[in-house]
Amino acid sequence: MALRSKALHHGRSLSFPSRSNPSVSQFNENLAKIEASTTMEAKLNGLRNLYSDIDDLLMLPHIQQIIAQECQTKWIDQVLDGYISLLDACTTAKDLFSQIKQQVQELLSALRRNDVNGINNYHISKKKSKKMILKSLKDLRSLRCKKSNSSSEKDDETMALVCMLKEAESVTIAVFEGLLSYVMGNNVQAKSSAWSLMSKISNQSEETDLNEMKEMDSIIQILEEEI
Repeated sequence: MALRSKALHHGRSLSFPSRSNPSVSQFNENLAKIEASTTMEAKLNGLRNLYSDIDDLLMLPHIQQIIAQECQTKWIDQVLDGYISLLDACTTAKDLFSQIKQQVQELLSALRRNDVNGINNYHISKKKSKKMILKSLKDLRSLRCKKSNSSSEKDDETMALVCMLKEAESVTIAVFEGLLSYVMGNNVQAKSSAWSLMSKISNQSEETDLNEMKEMDSIIQILEEEI
């Protein structure tokens, strides 16, 4: 699935000034790798590694102390709300790819059997999936446009934690926007999409179609592990 998703931009590298930790450097490295990745599967794997780094950092005693001190503040609520929305987007993407995989399998079967009704059912299912994608993209764009109210008066370590979580949220939104746009067939750098499989069947081998299925399986597996 060779495509480049929407550009991922992030600012300076993140660090906790008073305490160095390997997970911080790893976080910055994985953030850069996601930006440099040229396939959707690589970007999703990068996200998985990124959130593993975040898990490690959040388990550190001094980070837990910061969170305990800030638990009643607005930025904590904002971060939690944002990640709940991202979890919904992840679930939607996983469900969509599972549906599309089934739709393509049914379409291939219908074409082999010259089943006109089966082909028509594919188009009906495609329209329903498209509506789900558009809604999810709208929700992601709304989340991206939300302003953060974190105070600049907080200490450096707290601000570094806020920035890290917001950077992870931003890059996740960008990856999922790219993923859903890929499914829609809107990414101009994508040579093919799930929707264009039907036009390829007449002039490409079944081996190519099976490769598409394997790529979908890989993405579905990654999404399932993230939920």
